Amino acid sequence: MKMAHLITNCSFSTSPAVKTFSGSPSYHLNVGQLQNSKSSNLCFKSCSKRQKKSYVTCASAAVQGKTQTPLTGSQQASDQSSSKPKKVMVIGGDGYCGWATALHLSNKGYEVAIVDNLVRRLFDHQLGLDSLTPITSIQDRIRRWKSLTGKTIQLFIGDICDFEFLSEAFKSFEPDAAVHFGEQRSAPYSMIDRSRAVYTQHNNVIGTLNVLFAIKEYSEECHLVKLGTMGEYGTPNIDIEEGFITITHNGRTDTLPYPKQASSFYHLSKVHDSHNIAFTCKAWGIRATDLNQGVVYGLRTDETAMHEELSNRFDYDGVFGTALNRFCVQAAVGHPLTVYGKGGQTRGYLDIRDTVQCVELAIANPAKPGEFRVFNQFTEQFSVNELAKLVTAAGAKLGLDVQTKSGPNPRVEAEEHYYNAKHTKLIELGLVPHLLSDSLLDSLLNFAVQYKDRVDTAQIMPSVSWKKMGAKPRTVSV
Repeated sequence: MKMAHLITNCSFSTSPAVKTFSGSPSYHLNVGQLQNSKSSNLCFKSCSKRQKKSYVTCASAAVQGKTQTPLTGSQQASDQSSSKPKKVMVIGGDGYCGWATALHLSNKGYEVAIVDNLVRRLFDHQLGLDSLTPITSIQDRIRRWKSLTGKTIQLFIGDICDFEFLSEAFKSFEPDAAVHFGEQRSAPYSMIDRSRAVYTQHNNVIGTLNVLFAIKEYSEECHLVKLGTMGEYGTPNIDIEEGFITITHNGRTDTLPYPKQASSFYHLSKVHDSHNIAFTCKAWGIRATDLNQGVVYGLRTDETAMHEELSNRFDYDGVFGTALNRFCVQAAVGHPLTVYGKGGQTRGYLDIRDTVQCVELAIANPAKPGEFRVFNQFTEQFSVNELAKLVTAAGAKLGLDVQTKSGPNPRVEAEEHYYNAKHTKLIELGLVPHLLSDSLLDSLLNFAVQYKDRVDTAQIMPSVSWKKMGAKPRTVSV
């Protein structure tokens, strides 16, 4: 599943059929081939092995600087309009959160580069899944953004587990900040079989290690903004702090990393990421912000709503779909809402518009050299039963007869538990949350109804069991 293809520092030619990539090495890519093939079958023709001067196009409006008070990217742009634009590398920029973030930052005046191996699209192909929304190729997405805004987003296609590729990307782009979404992000995917568990841990842990080494070797001042997960904490019977907890034991007091209780091989990979990042901050002086994100819902941001070719993906299946998004699609097609077990599982949630806002705030107010800081990134807490009731009520207003059906829980988790997680640090930096509202639920349900003909109902029910996973590869669609 690892992609060996390497494209560095992409600049597009005026020809609609061929894109020319300058860098070392360079390639010509037939766009028609890309659009009609899957990630695993991309065909590249090597044109030259000699070194070439990197091609870099600057975006408009500068964003830079630290002040005594929290800044937004917009404030930075106005305060530093005469300076060089701040460069942000968005690793995993073709994904659900990454694409929305890349557009948001570009729109705010940052110079943005996307690094992605496009493997998320390959997963859909392998598992027989598809986004509810039609999504265009990453090349067409970037081209449409350029035509609408005049802003350039650079593109580096390759695998960050390939350190040579990542090194060339860092040396070419020279990022001031690296936003790291580039990981396999599904707990169910990591629990399908042994090979997916190994892939998840290798891809996530080694990829993050490579990013840390790239920062150390090529961009020492680069601020790492890493997307973690609230799932690292588990569901302890005490309040969840933001990354650290002060405890007194046998008469002595210390502030320590908050205990981790991961519940899947995916969550375990994120725990190891956090440990590696914290260690390199201490050992190498790297500056890092770990954003422990809750469950994301929603589809549109100001930027993705500008044109249909900028649309984000919307997953509703049992492997990659998140709870609220899944419930809205189920309601739209008349499928009972799928509540696992007792339904008391409680988590932090946030609108995707807040995801991009939180990342922007972290970049605008960077960590200090050697500082490893942790922000819990969510805005509200809901149980699965509470979400089901909200969707049922919103569906009734639209004339939908929404039913709920409890079934066996495929996961190993507490179904009724205490949950109270702190999330004040981003608010203190200026986060203005988009709380879950009737109008947003109405919008999501209407959107799901609009695209209900694209729903494959066979993909709605969970098919991955934590207890039944084994070493034998599951080669058919799940």
